[in-house]
Order: sequence, then C-alpha cells, then structure tokens
Amino acid sequence: MDEVRRIIDKLCDTSVLTRDEIITLLENHNPEIQAGLADKASATSQKYYGKKVFLRGLIEFTNYCKNDCYYCGIRCGNKNVERYRLSKEDILECASKGYELGFRTIVLQGGEDQYYTDDLMVDIIKSIKKAHPDVAITLGIGEKSYESYKAFFEAGADRYLLRHETADFEHYAKLHPAYLSPANRQQCLYNLKEIGFQTGAGFMVGSPYQTIENIADDLLFLKKLDPEMVGIGPFIPHKDSVFKDMEAGGLDMTLYLLSIIRLMLPTVLLPATTALGTINPRGRELGILAGANVIMPNLSPVGVRQKYLLYDNKICTGDEAAECMRCLSGRMERIGFEIDHGRGDNIKFGNNAD
Repeated sequence: MDEVRRIIDKLCDTSVLTRDEIITLLENHNPEIQAGLADKASATSQKYYGKKVFLRGLIEFTNYCKNDCYYCGIRCGNKNVERYRLSKEDILECASKGYELGFRTIVLQGGEDQYYTDDLMVDIIKSIKKAHPDVAITLGIGEKSYESYKAFFEAGADRYLLRHETADFEHYAKLHPAYLSPANRQQCLYNLKEIGFQTGAGFMVGSPYQTIENIADDLLFLKKLDPEMVGIGPFIPHKDSVFKDMEAGGLDMTLYLLSIIRLMLPTVLLPATTALGTINPRGRELGILAGANVIMPNLSPVGVRQKYLLYDNKICTGDEAAECMRCLSGRMERIGFEIDHGRGDNIKFGNNAD
C-alpha cells in the first residue's frame, strides 16, 4: 500500500506516471483507494472549472455507417437496424430547439455515412453558426482526410470527438475488421490537433479482450496526445453485434479511470457518459463526483432515438430534451454541482464560460 500511496502522490503532484506505475495503480484498485482518488480528482476539476457541469446537446443525425466494427450496434453488417438520416432542416431545427433550452454546444454525431459529403457538412456547420454565432459545434463523424477536417474547421466547427478505441494495435485488430487501421485513427487525432480543433479521444472500459496493460497504454497515449476532451465509458454489448455474449465493463473501474484521467490531464473536459448512466441509475452523478465535468443530453428527435443504439438498454431514448434537462439539472444540484449554460470550452482555449 505504501507503493500505491507513493504513486498517487506522484500523480497528484506531477500528473505523470510510468507504465509500471499505472499498472500497479490499476492492479491495486479497491473501494478505499477509489474513494480517495475520486476526492482528489473532483478537487482538481473544481480548481479549473469550479462546480460547473457543462452541457453538450447531442444530435445523432445518421445511423448509417460504412464500417463493421464488431462491438457496434449500427455497424454496416447489422441488418436488423432501421436506418435513418436527418435532413439539414431537421438538424437545424434540433439545434434551434437546443439553443432555446440553453445549450451553447451542439454535437453532431453519426456513423461514417458517405451520404453526408464534405460540402453538405460544411453547409450544415455554416448554417448552424449563422443562426447561432455563439454556439460551439462539435463533430463526431469518424475518420476523414486532413483536407476534410480542415474544411470543417474553416466552416466553423470548434471541436471533434474521435475515440482512439485502444492504443494497442493487436487489441484494435480484435475489435475491428482488417481494413480499419489503428495507425490511421491515431493520425487523424494528431491531424485534428494540428488543424486547431479542441480534440477528444477515448476508449471503452472493459471492451472484449482488454487487459490492464492495454488500459495503461491507453492512458499513456492520452497523456502523449494531450487532448482537450476524453470520452470513456463502459463497454455494453449489443444483441446484434459480434460481442453480444461478452461481459459488460464495470462501473467501479470506469469511475476509477475517470479519476486517474482527471489527475493525468487536469484541465481536460471529461464527460459522465450516457453509457455510465445506463449501467447504473446514478452513474452520471458518480462520474461527476469522480472528476468528470460534462454531460451530453440528447437533442435528436424522439422518433429516431431508438434507432441509434450503439449498445443495448440505452437510457433517455424516450425523453424530450426539455424533460431531460430538468431531470439532469436537479440531479446535479443534489450532488452540489450546477449546470453551466456557456460554451464550456477547455480552459486552454480561453473561452470558458464564467
């Protein structure tokens, strides 16, 4: 235990650990250590962002995807999915409703759908910015060329989410078909950083075949990349995926890793994800208490939410956005935090809401 305490003290003081130190910390995970780490992580989050929880209004605008990732419910090989696409007008209407509810970040998320050309995405981005100049736009639409990312950035997109999934190439090959390249995915993240996006990476906790060593490598990759956002959540199997019979990721390890990530990347924007709320009714509150500071309510039309299921039993698929907002606001207040209605930029970008 003395060695674990030394490692935790080093993490809090320097935000840097070696691979062996990370593995030791993960191997000695227990409730007492987790609780202490959560307190330190929450204090670190509050040092930079106070007791604010930033909102991201999520618009899941297409569930078509050209990829066949083995864990995903909307993979192209799943023939049981009822596919949909939102029109530009649908997307703008969702964004406007979100704006009226107080959202100042809109997240456009979808599968890798080639119907949405660069020109169409640029038009959508510019149209949202024209209607709501003070809104930050986050994209989560997968692997694109450097030129595509640059066009989106120049059109007005501010942030980009692209989970690296796993830093270990052998592990990556167990989760994805052979035509998908982990090297290319990582290069996309570096391209996004170079262009100027606030960039988000991340991974699933407890994904099939994941080892503690894999997680250590993920944390070291995140430290090297130094993203502005990190999204992690527990793996949850989907009934129509290759991994339908695999065990889900755990709540405690996810919370533990949220705290470690907060201490390794003190100013990072760190969501308490919907997946966390799916495996535990208080998952998002526990995530905030463990060092997270972002939540992402759904602004998609209620009629399509059941069709965008990356995993089974996803929560909030029937809630109206306003209803979800009231619920989340109350939940955050009960644990001593407050919803912030600003853009909620990473503090390194100097446009954080006060």
